[in-house]
Amino acid sequence: MATGEESVNIYQAKTEFSRLIARVEGGERIIISRSGRPVARLVPFSPERSTRHPGAWKGRVAIAPDFDAFATDDAAAWFDE
Repeated sequence: MATGEESVNIYQAKTEFSRLIARVEGGERIIISRSGRPVARLVPFSPERSTRHPGAWKGRVAIAPDFDAFATDDAAAWFDE
């Protein structure tokens, strides 16, 4: 159980569901337990990220042919003051 999470038993969760939801809307996270064993977690809803579309930037980005070329002189320049 993460720090700051309160644990409630199933009976309490059923009788106080609206209050627990209001607390979760306020940012709290609540663990629901059965016989002292955690079985569920109430957490604030966060929408899923949008679907990725591979290739969406095709033709918009140009990478130089030598973008990964590396010379020891380059590394030495990083440490010169």
